[in-house]
Amino acid sequence: MHENGTRGLRTTALTGRVGPAVVVALPLAVCLLWWWARPAGEQTGSYVGQLAGALSVLLMSEAMVLVSTLPWVDTWFDGIDRAAIWHRRVAILGLVLLLPHILLAHHHSSSSWANPAGVVATVGLVTLAVWAILPRWRSITPRAVRGWVEAARAWPPADLLGRLLGSYDLWRQVHRLTGLFLAIGFAHGLADASPFADAPVLAWVYVVTSGIGLAFYVYRELFARRGHGLRDYQVARVSAVGEGLTEVALRPLGKPLRFSPGQFAMLNLEAKDGWHRHPFTLAGSPSEPELRVTIKALGDYTSSVGELVRPGMPAVVSGPHGRFTHAKGTADQVWIAGGVGVTPFLSWLRSLEAQPPRGRVDLFYSVADEAPYLEEIEGIVDAHDDLHLHLVRSRVDGRLTAERVLDAVPAAPADVSVFLCGPEPMVASLQRGLVDGGVRRSRLFREHFDWR
Repeated sequence: MHENGTRGLRTTALTGRVGPAVVVALPLAVCLLWWWARPAGEQTGSYVGQLAGALSVLLMSEAMVLVSTLPWVDTWFDGIDRAAIWHRRVAILGLVLLLPHILLAHHHSSSSWANPAGVVATVGLVTLAVWAILPRWRSITPRAVRGWVEAARAWPPADLLGRLLGSYDLWRQVHRLTGLFLAIGFAHGLADASPFADAPVLAWVYVVTSGIGLAFYVYRELFARRGHGLRDYQVARVSAVGEGLTEVALRPLGKPLRFSPGQFAMLNLEAKDGWHRHPFTLAGSPSEPELRVTIKALGDYTSSVGELVRPGMPAVVSGPHGRFTHAKGTADQVWIAGGVGVTPFLSWLRSLEAQPPRGRVDLFYSVADEAPYLEEIEGIVDAHDDLHLHLVRSRVDGRLTAERVLDAVPAAPADVSVFLCGPEPMVASLQRGLVDGGVRRSRLFREHFDWR
């Protein structure tokens, strides 16, 4: 049984590498094709610039495929959350390639609309990308100037603009225009690229690869939103479980959503101020009659969910997504939760009777002070000899480090599998420290629940 399970997990891991390999191989193949099919008389600088434009459209088309949320994307990328990471990577690289395209490519189109279309597409895509990056400004701003940025953000007009742009719902609605700007850029390239006239194979590859991405965009906007994997629910309870944390329990109105412990779903939740959509980890057990999600106050509607959402309000759930499962791990496992990152581990703990881990588990629960669900977690740990809880209150005990983790775990670092979920700085720091301490990179697993 364990042998078959291990073989299945290895097959899944290998399958999950196919998607990223294709994402990388396709642009490389296009580069080779442009090198092989270069028409005579094409000036080198301009040709490279036009190739950069074609690659930009290709990468943005790949990004459209990666956010389609189709089941096979989950399979070939080992989880929709990982596909979302690749979506960001290829989208950013596609935007970067616009710079050499603008600087090097000579415009050859006789169409009066081609050049303005290129400008509209570029401005639109760059604006959407900057908007997506803004919530992470602290991670990309040098520490020395963060104080100046904070002071500027405190200026009332800047604060008002920040609140507006910080709305997840508004960002999501506007971000849906990405495919429209991509279509405009695609049309600009088709009309303006001089190699297409003398090398039809380049034009056909451009049309097919870009067309696939645009087709996925149309599918997502027109069809995927009309019922694919959707389940109707109703809010059963809304409970405060900690400072800035609210648990919402959902009762199915029809066929319930089937999921595995540790997965997440897209929750469309009606509140007093309208509908809101956001991905949340499913914190309960699949055997429970209700779905449970824990919502952290992040500055948008999540900060007022306790006042805006009431029992009886409707909800629509789509999914499930993700492959964050302890079944991938070895007999000796470490689970590290930071704050609200405890939710996938709660799902695992609540499902232990049906899906127990293979051996010893050391659960490190890091909080600033208050530890939501602590009493329930302690009760589950006390009932299982192989579970060991390490509570770290950072305000008292200091921050959790890789050294502290490895010192507390009896197994050798090379034999341990580590699962992490929490704030990005914490997880990144622990990952580096654990690898330096001897944990194999292939045995580090994390949940990527931040899609924006």
